[in-house]
Amino acid sequence: MAEIRSVYPFTALVGQSQMRLALELNAVNPAIGGVLIRGEKGTAKSTAVRALARLLPELEVVIGCHFGCDPGSEAMCADCQSRLAAGEQLEVTRRQMRVVELPINASEDRVVGSIDLEAAIHSGQRRFEPGVLAEANRQILYVDEVNLLDDHIVDVLLDAAAMGVNVVEREGISVWHPSRFILVGTMNPEEGDLRPQLLDRFGLCVDVSGIVNIPERVEIVQRRERFEDDPEGFAAEWEEEEAKERAQIDRAIAALPKIETTRPVLEAIARLAIELEVDGHRADLVARKAAQAYAALEGLPRVGLSEVAAVAAMVLAHRVHSRPGQRPHDIAASTRRVLSEA
Repeated sequence: MAEIRSVYPFTALVGQSQMRLALELNAVNPAIGGVLIRGEKGTAKSTAVRALARLLPELEVVIGCHFGCDPGSEAMCADCQSRLAAGEQLEVTRRQMRVVELPINASEDRVVGSIDLEAAIHSGQRRFEPGVLAEANRQILYVDEVNLLDDHIVDVLLDAAAMGVNVVEREGISVWHPSRFILVGTMNPEEGDLRPQLLDRFGLCVDVSGIVNIPERVEIVQRRERFEDDPEGFAAEWEEEEAKERAQIDRAIAALPKIETTRPVLEAIARLAIELEVDGHRADLVARKAAQAYAALEGLPRVGLSEVAAVAAMVLAHRVHSRPGQRPHDIAASTRRVLSEA
């Protein structure tokens, strides 16, 4: 409990409602594809990510597995599958979801893992040294300053996030393992942007900035000082709110498969994407998943237009681009107009 209470409570965060919602939506449905948080430093980005992990359900994991495989899933690593096929009873434990951070200077081998080629050549054994993507399986993968990473590394991360599998190939030798995680990237646009192709592959995107409301800024300072003086006491103050939030996320995860999305709602999503001249179809897919997750959080049986409106900005913010000589699109105005006509 002491370790849990050393993390700032999620429900004690002041403001930044869009960032918190984007994180919650990915917690309910990791298939959304993660979130990119753009903005200045000191806006509680890393604090929110670590706090969210403490609200998520504990995981059942196979003891001794490098990848923390789910014993009830078919998507287990080759080693766990082999042990099961041999009739072995896999030992299981439970653990809290963790935040795995990717170092900014990480090499490709550090990210994807490495194969011992010498052992493979001389003994025929495929010795694999797991990397960050192995450690991040079924966890939250947090990448600070993602825009400063090599594009190839970002590609690898996004491929693994989309496929749920990490494949490592060296000199004709191939190794794979499950790699399903909630991807959270942060960046300061003033230090450079991501290529549009990479931006599009983040499910959601939110822009954050410092709060300009004086009472809220004062509240941030006061809460932070109380937390630093007595982390356990401060966490205890918020335990009831944390329990409510935890229960809401648990219910949403359980309800998600049953959330309906009608054809008129899908047509409204499509019209909005066309209106804003969004390339491809990823925005439509993400909007449906995000709206379903939002409906699940709200305890609704189906997705309505208001749920689409609630997630539209974070789905489209990084996918809408102005054409040469064209005024920038107003996402909020277009969303109101298109959905009002649906």
